[in-house]
Amino acid sequence: MRKIRTALVGPGKVAHLHARGMAGLSSAELVAVCGRTASKAEAFAQTYGLSAYSDLEEMIQQEKVEALLVCTPHPYHREAVVKAAHLGVHCLIEKPMASTLADCDAMLDAAQKNKITLGVISQRRFYEPVVRMRKAIDEGKLGKPVLGHAVMLGWRDEAYYSSDPWRGRWDTEGGGVLVNQAPHQLDLFQWMMGEVEQVYAVTRNLNHPYIEVEDTAVAVVQFKGGGLGNILLSNSQKPGIYGKVHIHGENGASVGAQTEGGAMFIAGQTSVLEPPINDLWTIPGEETFLEGWMHADREFFKQIDATTYYIGLQIDDFMRAIQKGEQPLVNGAEGRKTVELFTAIYRSNRDHAPVLFPLSPETGPDFDGRLTL
Repeated sequence: MRKIRTALVGPGKVAHLHARGMAGLSSAELVAVCGRTASKAEAFAQTYGLSAYSDLEEMIQQEKVEALLVCTPHPYHREAVVKAAHLGVHCLIEKPMASTLADCDAMLDAAQKNKITLGVISQRRFYEPVVRMRKAIDEGKLGKPVLGHAVMLGWRDEAYYSSDPWRGRWDTEGGGVLVNQAPHQLDLFQWMMGEVEQVYAVTRNLNHPYIEVEDTAVAVVQFKGGGLGNILLSNSQKPGIYGKVHIHGENGASVGAQTEGGAMFIAGQTSVLEPPINDLWTIPGEETFLEGWMHADREFFKQIDATTYYIGLQIDDFMRAIQKGEQPLVNGAEGRKTVELFTAIYRSNRDHAPVLFPLSPETGPDFDGRLTL
């Protein structure tokens, strides 16, 4: 397979995970980096043996870039993706896809018009315990999923929010725990349970007075297939606790995974402390599988750098999709679903009422209800 010439925009903390995740891939080659601050781009380029640029269009043209890893803060994803799409460059975007539905739709429209592949990072879909869950659902071992539970409890302190000037602000981060820490749980939750019909939710800032955004959200979700679910997300619990997604089927069987354990992961500052594991499995005849899976997953975790290994798997999936003319596992439409879900939570909190799907972008001054927190 020919290696796709790939570049990166936004040489911040998470960009290092992408660069290291690409090392050794047979499907792509990282050749350049672009950053608004020339010195930062140069330092990143020297670390990984790349060419550095401060102008995205110039980099794409000079380096003959075919695919772009978009690692800027999420409110700036749209600018990079639309520009790259018009130049015929495929784009893989860090999560979340955007802060707003309007930005998502602009990127999807640019991708369609320019016939480029669009993907969104959600590397937890590649975790072995998550793959087992999805396979069991696809094979009908639960019957129809009828009840789901997504939880992410952790802690962010003042030092975390002051580590980058864009954190904790509506205009530059676009949200709090919903937008930055929980998209992985939201993605897995809706991926397992199916299309959302309506959401009722409440958000709060419980104990972070030095930030504008929410640190906690609770939601009840009704799905089009008849299933129900609940979401519990918080950055207000210390020490960092865990993230889990559990799915229960109409036949009474259940599957689940703890995707986060130990303490909260902070890109560029901490490592993943505990392996993802299946912590719930009651499919008839498979109840005894948990012990073997847990042992295998813990042993495999010791052999890899989990912070980069699964991102590498998703980058490889994206590049191979480009080569084959297929859709990647997490395409732009899938990425929009997470933004639609957290947008519904904000609007429900604002309106004190259920929010029906599908959602369209709003143009009002309250930023989809965020400014009424």
